[in-house]
Amino acid sequence: MCQGHHYASLCLPMPIHTKVSAEPPMTTDIELAPVAVPDACTAVNFLAERTGLSKSRIKLAMTRGAVWVQRGDKLRRLRRAKTTLTPPDRIGIYYSANILDTEPPEPPLIEDLGCCSIWLKPPGLLSSGSRFGDHCAIDRVIDRLLDRPTYLVHRLDQFAWGLMVLAHDRESAANLSGQFRDRQVHKVYQAIVYGRLETEVDIDAEVDGKPALSHVSPLGSDREHTLVEIRIESGRKHQIRVHLAGAGFPIVGDRRYGADDVSDLKLASVELGFTHPRTGEPIKFELPADQRPAIQEAN
Repeated sequence: MCQGHHYASLCLPMPIHTKVSAEPPMTTDIELAPVAVPDACTAVNFLAERTGLSKSRIKLAMTRGAVWVQRGDKLRRLRRAKTTLTPPDRIGIYYSANILDTEPPEPPLIEDLGCCSIWLKPPGLLSSGSRFGDHCAIDRVIDRLLDRPTYLVHRLDQFAWGLMVLAHDRESAANLSGQFRDRQVHKVYQAIVYGRLETEVDIDAEVDGKPALSHVSPLGSDREHTLVEIRIESGRKHQIRVHLAGAGFPIVGDRRYGADDVSDLKLASVELGFTHPRTGEPIKFELPADQRPAIQEAN
């Protein structure tokens, strides 16, 4: 089990869309939806001509997943600057200097099992990319760290931290994804919330129109906060944050669903258990106490 680490929150700015000028400043965000190329050309040359961006910035955008090519019905990220495009290929770029220049935090490795690996995701590291890039997504980061294919099989909130497992071959990815889908994975979260929760509570409320159930237990409290443990029966997006805020116990640092404050989000994935995708043996990982949310952090 890895030792304690201090993490700083990393916030990716929301893109501000502006019109493309002939000489856009480096801070300008550019959205060029895939457009057809009229003649054979290299991707970098075509985009440089259409956007006014330097070729070095376009190459960076390609490397970091902000350039897209459509061939037939398939739309995918294009990473090679020298790729030759021919009609009816279509190419686009979603350029945000702030996002592209963001360096992702590096997750500590908990254990490498070969077919999959377990990591401690720090706050700020995304579970998946967006059209503006994927270099801050945990699967891309780990792909580079281990130099092997990496597949995302579950998600953890961008501003939360804690245990995640990622697969390294398609068979293991399908196996692990199935375990998450069929609710065969042991998942425990902890959070610090505003208010004093005295007893266990089950929160059965829809999230985005879909059924969702969370079991919440108090572990300790002070005058203004409670440390809670959460087990979820479903895996809806932001389920824990939505449920706790709706029940009157918003998570400290939750500026989307909770109160306005300057704290980092106090939510962590502290236990993760699953069946080894190859051996069938049960495996369980737990964060040590010094890496879990603590009441004093909220004061």
